[in-house]
Amino acid sequence: MEQQNYQYQQNSVFVQENRASKRFFGSVFLWMFVALSISTMSSYFIVSTPGVLEYFFSVNESTGKSGLSGLGFIALFAPIALILLMGARMHRMSYPSLVGVFLLYSVLTGVMLSFILLGYTLTSVAICFAAAAVIFAVMAIMGYTTNVDLSKFGPILLAGVIGLVIISIINVFLGSSTLDYVLGLVGVGVFTALTAYKVQEIKRIGEGLDENGTEVAIADSKKLAIIGALSLYITFINLFISLLRIFGNRR
Repeated sequence: MEQQNYQYQQNSVFVQENRASKRFFGSVFLWMFVALSISTMSSYFIVSTPGVLEYFFSVNESTGKSGLSGLGFIALFAPIALILLMGARMHRMSYPSLVGVFLLYSVLTGVMLSFILLGYTLTSVAICFAAAAVIFAVMAIMGYTTNVDLSKFGPILLAGVIGLVIISIINVFLGSSTLDYVLGLVGVGVFTALTAYKVQEIKRIGEGLDENGTEVAIADSKKLAIIGALSLYITFINLFISLLRIFGNRR
């Protein structure tokens, strides 16, 4: 009888932990969906509103060609600056502050994406977005279900991301189409692998959450969900941009 009660208690604890882990995982993907929705609306607003778009582009009087204005360059690099700020202060922020910065980052990323999407046809944008969603879903499932420890690939993938960011910034000024294509190829490989790695990492965070249900644990889990969503969101956006660099049809 005592053994049966012990087994029942053990099963009850396992079910509670499993539910907590699934709630955390679901919260991460919900926030990711919110960020993608905000970025989509922000990008659509910029692209479809010529009056607003004029503030971000200027025409060179000598050549007659248009390019990013000073405000345009600020908007282009603002998401990078904000993510660096978040990385430095993320764990010290309160939950409302973290949510506010997360939503602001989603808006700024949408503005940045509008500059990129202007150079591609709507059809190719839709196809690349769908392809990114399929690849992301497949790799997310793989990362969640695999028993292989992917943490050993973390430093390699992080180095790849840093290299891609630095070269992408340089290419903004060089404007090399060949380099852009190579960045796309490398980016697809890096961010495809990074999806599985990040999902496994988030799964383990969810499994390791304090199951006692204290107020501190609940607050921490909410903040961790935002951080996890931001990580997956950035990975998806970069996978999408990498596919555009390879398969996108320019206007």
